[in-house]
Amino acid sequence: PPPAAKPGVIPLRPLGVGEILDGAVSTMRTYWRTVLGISLTVAVVTEVLVILLQGLVLNDSAGTEALNDPSASADELTRALGETMLGSTVVFLISLIGTVAATALLTTVTSRAVLGRPVTTGEAWRDARPQVPRLFGLIFLLLLITFGVLAVGALPGILVAATGSDGGGIALAILGVLGAGVVALWLMIRFSLASPALMLEKQTIVKSMSRSTKLVRGSWWRVLGIQLLAGLIANIVAAIVVIPFTFLAAALSGEGVGGFVNGTGDLGWTFLIISGIGSVIGSMITFPISAGVTVLLYIDQRIRREALDLELARAAGVQGYNTGPTPGS
Repeated sequence: PPPAAKPGVIPLRPLGVGEILDGAVSTMRTYWRTVLGISLTVAVVTEVLVILLQGLVLNDSAGTEALNDPSASADELTRALGETMLGSTVVFLISLIGTVAATALLTTVTSRAVLGRPVTTGEAWRDARPQVPRLFGLIFLLLLITFGVLAVGALPGILVAATGSDGGGIALAILGVLGAGVVALWLMIRFSLASPALMLEKQTIVKSMSRSTKLVRGSWWRVLGIQLLAGLIANIVAAIVVIPFTFLAAALSGEGVGGFVNGTGDLGWTFLIISGIGSVIGSMITFPISAGVTVLLYIDQRIRREALDLELARAAGVQGYNTGPTPGS
């Protein structure tokens, strides 16, 4: 057969794993001003909020000392653990908001890159803005489902432990959480294409989840493998950047690298700022790869199931594809 049309970063035909990864990297390389501009802006704003929160609100050395003190009372340990979990949750939510914002904007950029059409940051924001509230709702709903499944799995063990059988309750809770984790993973991959469906098809939250289920059906293992591979590559590259900044920050603050490794160092402003710079650079790498792979995987599944390649070729103005009915989406 003749080679497939390639108006943008991918050929318009069913894609291989390497082509999906290459398409995400090509989008970064071809439209680097827009992609890195979006990633840098979101990463800087998110990291500044995290640093201020950790430096002004969550820098409780008393709680850290209680967790490291073998002679601490149960009340002190409970209070310190609660404060640590609260701080981690707040930091996680701030990071999640930044990830959602970056995903919304980069989804538009990647979808235009498939057609070979550049897009500015302002255009990406205008196109994504109406769907951003729904995207937040989708992400929080998926998190709620995940935690709900894990809680249901742990519930029998908690009930057994409450009756007085601590050992059996803990074992049952661990088994329940492991089983629930498998179910949660299955559901998250099943709904992993809901985000691009919501952004690009202008769907509601429920309909985007239904679309993802339809597209993933029969390809669950393939979608899981590609998502894991993309996440592994992105995080390895980011770690190569982040880890040196972390050790540099530890060497220039507190008790040095030894204190950081032993957990006795003071995480002051110097450490937070230097390590934050490394986190910003790492996010500039992970945001585009994660969003790009998810969008291209969504497009690939639609090409395989719905002949989206014909519609994309017509939209890109490729010769020989300008006949036929007007695309409906």
